[in-house]
Amino acid sequence: MTSRQTNQQEDTYFRVMHILHKSPDITQRELAEKLGVSVGGLNYCLKALIEKGWVKIQNFSNNKNKLGYAYLLTPTGIVQKASLTNSFLQRKMEEYEALKQEIKQMKQEFNG
Repeated sequence: MTSRQTNQQEDTYFRVMHILHKSPDITQRELAEKLGVSVGGLNYCLKALIEKGWVKIQNFSNNKNKLGYAYLLTPTGIVQKASLTNSFLQRKMEEYEALKQEIKQMKQEFNG
């Protein structure tokens, strides 16, 4: 059984990788806002994903005066994202079923 902290970390990795896969040129600030985390917290997460070899950063010219970055999933990152997706969905389905049971029980107690 995995710890709650491990599950939260995996969920964060999944969410970051999911967004990066769809929008590789998103800024850290935009990504942090979408996730509801601080830019510093997101930066820490991105560094961890880069160290794991799941994400790489690529510079690109946004315009003549600015450089932009693209956050790309590596082949290993794509495999890990699939695994994290599976774990995420399984965990959320278990949470959903538990919540349904709790609601059912509360309705029964309330009605009678």
